[in-house]
Amino acid sequence: MPNAAIKAAAYSLNHTPELGLWYGNTPFVERETHPDSEFLKELPKYQQNYHEAASYAPNLTYIGAMEIEDFETRPQPWYKNLEPQEIRFGKYGEIMPEDETIAFLDICDVFDLIWLDKDFSAAVKEKIAKHPLMREDIVARLEAGHDAAEIENEVKTAGALPLYVDGKVVGCARRGHEVDPNLTAYELLVNITCKASAVLSLLHLIQNSGMKPEDIDFVIECSEEAAGDMNQRGGGNFAKAIAEIAGCMNSSGCDVRGFCAGPVNAVLSGASMVAAGTRKNVAVIAGGAIPKLYMNARDHVKKELPALENCIGSFGVLIVPDDGTLPVIRLDAIGKHTVGAGASPQTVTSVLTYEPLQKVGLTFADVDKFSPELHNPEITLPAGAGDVPTANFKMIAALAVMKKAIEKADMVKFTKEHGMTGFVHTQGHIPSGVPFMGHAADAINAGKMTRAMIIGKGSLFLGRLTNLADGASFLIEKPQPKQAEATVSKEEIRELILESLGELAASLKK
Repeated sequence: MPNAAIKAAAYSLNHTPELGLWYGNTPFVERETHPDSEFLKELPKYQQNYHEAASYAPNLTYIGAMEIEDFETRPQPWYKNLEPQEIRFGKYGEIMPEDETIAFLDICDVFDLIWLDKDFSAAVKEKIAKHPLMREDIVARLEAGHDAAEIENEVKTAGALPLYVDGKVVGCARRGHEVDPNLTAYELLVNITCKASAVLSLLHLIQNSGMKPEDIDFVIECSEEAAGDMNQRGGGNFAKAIAEIAGCMNSSGCDVRGFCAGPVNAVLSGASMVAAGTRKNVAVIAGGAIPKLYMNARDHVKKELPALENCIGSFGVLIVPDDGTLPVIRLDAIGKHTVGAGASPQTVTSVLTYEPLQKVGLTFADVDKFSPELHNPEITLPAGAGDVPTANFKMIAALAVMKKAIEKADMVKFTKEHGMTGFVHTQGHIPSGVPFMGHAADAINAGKMTRAMIIGKGSLFLGRLTNLADGASFLIEKPQPKQAEATVSKEEIRELILESLGELAASLKK
């Protein structure tokens, strides 16, 4: 069966504590309902600054500035044991500061929805211009800016939302319509931020692949946001909007949605296109979510812990034809959570791991690493959600025991050897399996790993349309070298034709 291959991966973070403070869903709703609450007063005391965020081991692992094996040796809690120096750029992407992120929102805005203060715009342009990926045409998109009085008036009279850096208003996000609830300033700010963060990862993906922007044929975007107006609330298209800013002029694109299972389904869609020859170079991209910033901060503040949900996460994976040298995405061993499968943890684990492995004659021990939801436990444990990756790995190990693939006494060993420590922000769709694709591809290329399984699971009931859950999985594995096709010379072809003509002539004489 034809497969597709992984050419490159990209993972970036935008450190945005003030976007989170004002527009993360938990503090935003709290400000609307209880503006004088103790939580809102205390939250700023527990924010990480940029130095702390760029020295924090889970963040560095996400952008590829730290290997997972090294990360797992770091003493915990990680927020108390920061790395000696901050690191902005890793081999996959970067941690962009908030001032540059706000500027990048304006760069990615094509409807004059983001207004920047002219002094702020002039100062941040110097920083953006020095960024290694910001081409002249991208930097030129940054507006000259507006007077502070204009921005203040837009906020007071036209429903715009102020944008902050270091506690100061540096711009605003404007609404797109006076009455359309889908084009409020808040909804558009969420969508533009999702778009901008995805553009950042797409730029890194293009650089990491060694290709040119125009080499990308198709972009699939798989975040959890919806773009549209009151007549078509989630029509999209994030993908083409992202490709436009990144300069992918030969690309088309579409969006794939499935909550936390969306990225895995998007990768399968892209890989299927490539394997079928429909598209050649497909970029699967996801931007991040403002509403998820400080989602669990109430519990963090209550326990006097750092509010760590301060980064917008994004990723990109470039899928290309299988050439026998790159890690492949197997399309004959796909796990799927069917409508009739049920939602028990054991059933979900079985249909996403055991069944696809059994289909191709593999067992649990044949997978070097399983990659389900990789949430950072320093975020989820204080909020009462537990250590999500460890819980998943224990479930996989328990199923392996039930299927007699391992002994019960080996469960702890199996979990340690075939699992990993969570390192990803709680950005909904971002943690579900795909953050390991870059690390897995590198390990396979280096001969350190043969096979990994990427697992995505989604909570479809969040949309109030069904109580069903969702899930999908696939294998990444070492490529099988292509056998050279036999070549036939012109002389051999001539001899074959003459031989055939001779046989035909002899048959006619009979």
